[in-house]
Amino acid sequence: MDLNATSSAAATATSLSAGIDHALVEADGPTAHGDRMGTPAPDEKVLWKGRPALGLFARTAFHTRTLGFYFAALALIALVTGNTNAAIVSAVLGVALLAILYLLAWLSTRSTLYILTDTRLIMRIGMAIETRINLPLKQITAAHFRARGNDHGDIALELGGERMLGVVLLWPHMRPWHYNHPQPMLRAVPDAARLAQLIAEARAQYGAIDQNLIEIKDAAPASAQQGTHSAAQQGRKVPVLQPSAQGFEGAPA
Repeated sequence: MDLNATSSAAATATSLSAGIDHALVEADGPTAHGDRMGTPAPDEKVLWKGRPALGLFARTAFHTRTLGFYFAALALIALVTGNTNAAIVSAVLGVALLAILYLLAWLSTRSTLYILTDTRLIMRIGMAIETRINLPLKQITAAHFRARGNDHGDIALELGGERMLGVVLLWPHMRPWHYNHPQPMLRAVPDAARLAQLIAEARAQYGAIDQNLIEIKDAAPASAQQGTHSAAQQGRKVPVLQPSAQGFEGAPA
């Protein structure tokens, strides 16, 4: 399978200074059927919309490449030691597992649509049960970016406010190892560096945010360093946001 070709075919993204027609948003990917949580309001300006690239999403969210190498190594070791039956079993199990993971990745990308407006970020996600997550821009305190090649990448968002989103609600659209305070993550999106900058520019109306446009570190953070730990390490200030009455919203459709 040509993962690059699959990625290009799976990814859809548009960024227009004049905004994107709302009808185009509803025609691309899962629809919100007019639900206010997942549908831009008539007075909202849609700045960007997109979805994960399938091949990259499978490799990074479902670790297909790592598992493929693992089972290939098992089969090779079995062949070298003369255990042909074990090699065949390892190869069959590996192919079956990768097929299942690619199916899950396909279902996930097919049911995902990220929408950035001038006031919030909307995540339409959910393989089995469609979920619409509404993230007001004023609640974003930091944006972290990791390049994944071919202009694709991941963008993780640190959130302020009192209400937190659940791991089960977000997975696999969340930053690894951040379970106490889950961080939503736009995975395998095209033109990711520009999108991270676009988020920062849209958020600027509520004040500047901390940006890390180098990488997303997957190491598990200490519990005391949750939230603004990355900003403290880099010596940059993050605005202290007052608790919002609206907070974050996320609920099954």
